[in-house]
Amino acid sequence: MINPIERITQNRIVQLFTQELGFVYYGNWEKREHNSNVEQELLKKNLLQRGYSDTLANKAVKEVYDLANTNAGSLYDRNKAMYSLLRYGVKARPELGEHFETIFPIDWQNWEENEFGIAEEVTLAKSQHTRRPDIVLYVNGIALGVLELKRGTTDIAESVNQSISNQRATFNEWFYSTVQFLFAGNNTQGLKYGTIETPAKYYLSWKEDEQDNTGYKLDKYLRKLCDKERFLDIIYNGVVFDAGVKKLPRPHQYFGLKAAQGFVKRKEGGIIWHTQGSGKSLMMVMLGKWILENVANSRIVILTDRTELDDQIEGVFNDVGESDIAKTRSGRELMQFLTSSRPRLVCSLIHKFGNKSETDFDSFIKELQENPVQTQGEIFVFIDECHRTQKAANSTKS
Repeated sequence: MINPIERITQNRIVQLFTQELGFVYYGNWEKREHNSNVEQELLKKNLLQRGYSDTLANKAVKEVYDLANTNAGSLYDRNKAMYSLLRYGVKARPELGEHFETIFPIDWQNWEENEFGIAEEVTLAKSQHTRRPDIVLYVNGIALGVLELKRGTTDIAESVNQSISNQRATFNEWFYSTVQFLFAGNNTQGLKYGTIETPAKYYLSWKEDEQDNTGYKLDKYLRKLCDKERFLDIIYNGVVFDAGVKKLPRPHQYFGLKAAQGFVKRKEGGIIWHTQGSGKSLMMVMLGKWILENVANSRIVILTDRTELDDQIEGVFNDVGESDIAKTRSGRELMQFLTSSRPRLVCSLIHKFGNKSETDFDSFIKELQENPVQTQGEIFVFIDECHRTQKAANSTKS
């Protein structure tokens, strides 16, 4: 039985989702049987509404449901596979012998074509122990978010710990194969967010419009993060699977990404300022992936000023599945890479442009100026630690 004080908060949050954010209210599912992370009827209904045939809709629903409920692999592996399926679509033939078509369980490009809904007190009874998440956020019947609420006198850490324990195999690990966002909140401390297997100390706080202190911070940040368009945008463009750890963007990373996208579209350069430990490598991954997906014939050159940074950035891109990447041994080798169509990602050190002597460097720059290379593709240059490379010869190199 939910605490009466928590019930008041939960009623308010349900009203926020339905009346302000436009989510459909599916009801209280405490006594409903067979609650799932993929509600098949809801998913099929949306696919048919978006014009897919009955045959393709049935095949897509089956593939999503089967993957969501497999026991093979770790939760991380299953969640990563599900993310790929949702993001890139299900490949299926309408009939035997016909060409494959791609069915997207979620319409990422037209967010208004999806059905956003919530259910509360969602009883999960498939494992040894029954648990009941307070509110589950569904998109086309697929559980993408889970919100745990506590009364204002109970520390928000209790909500976080509840989310973490729910993911254990003895409880309801199976349910989280589709989940992208985990929210924890109360009336006094506001909202924290993470994703599957996020340790408690790494749950994040959203920061936006900090001068606005009207109302509950819990409500304020749910409005920010669960706005339909932004909710899908963060999942589509901000999720990173990094060598066994799933990550969501911090606020500054997401806003930096959105601002940079505008600069790219206008074909302008810019600077994103980061402090130490603020996640600039992941920022480059998010922006780099977006550019490669959205700019035709795009390629990326990443310049750093230290070997360990060069190795780290290459490693981060490899960890997120970007295999078409190379490191250069000299400025001339970089030029050779750029005159070919591949690789699409190139890492280099700024001081590899020319040898140690100033004479050699000057002759290298003069040679480039007199014989400019014919590069392939539209090239974007990321310069890490750029404040160190804007003086004297390094400025010319960069």
